[in-house]
Amino acid sequence: MQDFTEIHPEQITDNVFKLLDKDWMLVTAGKPDDYNTMTASWGHMGILWSLPVAIAYIRPQRYTFGFANRYDDFTLSFFTEQYREALDFCGNHSGRDFDKARETGLTPVETGRGNVTFRQARMVLECHKLYKDELKKENFLDPGLARDKYPNDDFSHIFMNHILHVWLKQS
Repeated sequence: MQDFTEIHPEQITDNVFKLLDKDWMLVTAGKPDDYNTMTASWGHMGILWSLPVAIAYIRPQRYTFGFANRYDDFTLSFFTEQYREALDFCGNHSGRDFDKARETGLTPVETGRGNVTFRQARMVLECHKLYKDELKKENFLDPGLARDKYPNDDFSHIFMNHILHVWLKQS
């Protein structure tokens, strides 16, 4: 990808708690002619099955959910604070109703594997799905958490992904 330098996942120096909870990310699934993106602030990064992994959570009613199910890969894109309004838009508007790239001014770019990320991202993780499951109400050990976070019983699906590539924006 032009304007990006590839690093190994273990070279990521960001504080993962801040990266996910405060900075947010775009989860983008699909190919350049058929994709959607959504903002997310829940996730994990680490080692699982001796692989660098990123875990993303997507509720089934999100438009991106169908794309994440149909395609084998997706990207996780992180941005500077300058793009907060774009991330807010992508989290509060459905791709069913809006062309999010056009509305936000984000420029889609294609990875070597044919996935979509955005030129304005400061860091991109390209991931290959390894495992998927659904959070289940009966498995919550703290029932209040399920009640508070999922009042409509629309439990997120968990996508566990092998991090294949990490790209940092060249300064």
